[in-house]
Amino acid sequence: MRMRGGPAAIAWGLCGLSVALAAARLGLAIADPASSDAGSAPKVPGGGIPVAAFEALVLGALAVIGAVVASRRPRNPVGWILCAIPISLGLLILGGHLYWSVALAHPEETRLAELLAWLASWIWIPAMVPALTLFPLLFPSGRPPTPRWRWIQWVAIAACPALFVGEAFGPGPLQEYPVANPFGAEGGLGAAVEAVGWLGSALMLVAILASAASLVVRFRRSHGEERQQLKWVTAAAALLVVIFFTPTASFAGEDVGFASLLLGLLVVAAAVAIALLRHRLYDIDVVVNRTLVYGALTATLAGAYLGSVLLLQLALRPLTEESGLAIAASTLAVAALFRPARARIQALVDRRFYRRKYDAARTLEAFSARLRDEVDLDTLAAELRAVVGDTMAPAHVSLWLREPGDAR
Repeated sequence: MRMRGGPAAIAWGLCGLSVALAAARLGLAIADPASSDAGSAPKVPGGGIPVAAFEALVLGALAVIGAVVASRRPRNPVGWILCAIPISLGLLILGGHLYWSVALAHPEETRLAELLAWLASWIWIPAMVPALTLFPLLFPSGRPPTPRWRWIQWVAIAACPALFVGEAFGPGPLQEYPVANPFGAEGGLGAAVEAVGWLGSALMLVAILASAASLVVRFRRSHGEERQQLKWVTAAAALLVVIFFTPTASFAGEDVGFASLLLGLLVVAAAVAIALLRHRLYDIDVVVNRTLVYGALTATLAGAYLGSVLLLQLALRPLTEESGLAIAASTLAVAALFRPARARIQALVDRRFYRRKYDAARTLEAFSARLRDEVDLDTLAAELRAVVGDTMAPAHVSLWLREPGDAR
């Protein structure tokens, strides 16, 4: 009991720290709106209180997920990485907005503002480097797939101090902030610090690629429960990659882009919790199936709607002028198309990605059709055993028939 209580207390203590940072971020946005308003300075992250509330909510959710996983699986380092991520992100976000709060309200406090910007420039390293390198390597068992992959751990660990040296002591201005690095090295030492930073970036890239390769190897060798765990995280990670490469910031602003990344990170954390705690673990096939079906259905209906609106407007322009007949007709056509389109897409997805399930369904349909016409009991029993063998692939099949008049 003592051994379990210690890790659980630490995990929930880290969760409390993350929640406090999230609350401080929201409180700063309420108390000093200029620190979260892009109109107050060109480089200030905008969004105001709504974005601050969303960031605080996501950080709090990440903290709770990390605490639950770490307290339930204290020997698995994946849970502790989840605990560290919201702390690092909370310090990064809070430090950045504190800098702008001080710099705008008290321009004379240059030293404090520089220290806050300096902290925000490197605080992402302790959590995000392990999240990008060690997490794919150690998930879900907490160990590399085989001992020969352990070298990746040492590469990732070496990348952290090298990146810290390059970010914290590199010469020149700090990224995202209009101030020079207060601890930046100069001259030959500055060049050496930059070289160490480049080395850290190279080590991190090598560790990321090697960890991704190890995850692929683990997935190909996995089966049963481990395969389902990897499916959960792979699906969530695919969503995060799509969000990352979608140019949201270009058409919706940097704040919306950052908020979407936080949301994607939250989805990954939730998938990790489901995988490690094994709650509704085998629902992943349903989730992936529904995502494929309704994603393709949405794209199909949206394309059909836009195409029909354009075509009908061109065809009916001499008759309708400015009326909304084309839009109304397109809406009705898309509504009528919903059910048949969903059925066709569902069949296509099952046939392409769930072939075993598709073949099993077709086998059961054929057996149901023969069942209505078959009268010979022996033939029916043989066909039933064959159907069970084809659809479920059991190690052994036996059929027991109750004798007439048997009370059991």
